[in-house]
Amino acid sequence: MRCEERFNEIYHRAPDGVAFTPYRICPIGAHSDHNLGKITGFAIDKGIHIAYRPKQNGVVEMTSLQFPKRAQWHIREVPAKTGDWADYLRGATWALSKQYTLTVGLCGVIDGSLPIGGLSSSAAVILSFLNALCTVNGITLTPQQLIDIAFDAEKNYVGVNVGTLDQSCEVLSKKDHLLYLDCSDNSFELIPTHPAMKPYRIAIFFSGLEHSLAGSKYNMRVDELRAGVYALQAFSGAEYGKFDQANARNVPYEVYQAYRSRLPENWAKRCEHWYTEFKRVEAGAEAWRRGDLEAYGRLSFESGWSSIHNWESGAPEQIKLYEIMRETDGIYGGRFSGAGFKGCCMALIDPDKAEEIEAKVGGAYLKEFPRLEGKYSFHLCESADGVKL
Repeated sequence: MRCEERFNEIYHRAPDGVAFTPYRICPIGAHSDHNLGKITGFAIDKGIHIAYRPKQNGVVEMTSLQFPKRAQWHIREVPAKTGDWADYLRGATWALSKQYTLTVGLCGVIDGSLPIGGLSSSAAVILSFLNALCTVNGITLTPQQLIDIAFDAEKNYVGVNVGTLDQSCEVLSKKDHLLYLDCSDNSFELIPTHPAMKPYRIAIFFSGLEHSLAGSKYNMRVDELRAGVYALQAFSGAEYGKFDQANARNVPYEVYQAYRSRLPENWAKRCEHWYTEFKRVEAGAEAWRRGDLEAYGRLSFESGWSSIHNWESGAPEQIKLYEIMRETDGIYGGRFSGAGFKGCCMALIDPDKAEEIEAKVGGAYLKEFPRLEGKYSFHLCESADGVKL
């Protein structure tokens, strides 16, 4: 692996270990986990690798193969975030040190096996680093602890209003199974691929544009949804659950239908996406359970449509990719992968038509955006197990 080779070049010795966390995709359930929704998703066989060795002096020293400048800090003196790539690693150190006394630092090299953007690379970075930091400090975490600490790092240190979708997919997933997660209580089911289901593979279409959730419109969309839920509670004159949390899960769909016309347009659209996505997730889990890949794929396409028109996310490049995917034979379904502010699109495809799909989608996309020649890319993946602790 490239991170091991680079580690040898920098430190003139082999790493003690390599931590790996897979990327994730979420065909149905986007933009809902932060408000206690449900999701369906997979881990894929590409992800974040960190080659590392312990440093007994407590210093953390990290090099990225994707970003410039080496980052360095002490495990007991984590600085405030700086806005660079290493904030996710500093956040992981900060969140872990709140629960455990850390004594050992590490030196490491981090590398991603796909382009950055849209595959929850931020959560994968945090989880891989947590895994390495726990290993050198002799700390053993349960899967739920790992999810919770990674969530704390991204939300409360980096400052992204995430839910637990990304971390849960990357930890709990199992190869050839669909993860069906309820974010209200973290309960989940791993639904096996039905024996009668048509064969599929996971295609990743990288738009050529990288992004970060921090500082994007992502947090604003989340706030608009919560504002809509507050208003629905006020209009109805009833309190559903804890009023101050503004959880859409606590307000019945019938209340939304009754008072939708009284909401500001943006708030109504965010609520429309959340409520209809909740129904799509439940229908998608049932479709997967009975082996109906076509129905699951249609629901994923519908999720993508709602993300464009109700959540109002999607760079022009991603929207075009989505439109091309919908018109391409052999693609069962797909949508943006990630928050939809640049990054990737994903699709479940017929593996026998992979070459034709790659050629058609790539050709049509680059005809529309020729400046992205050499940046756009196509990747064929399999489902995978979650991170190994």
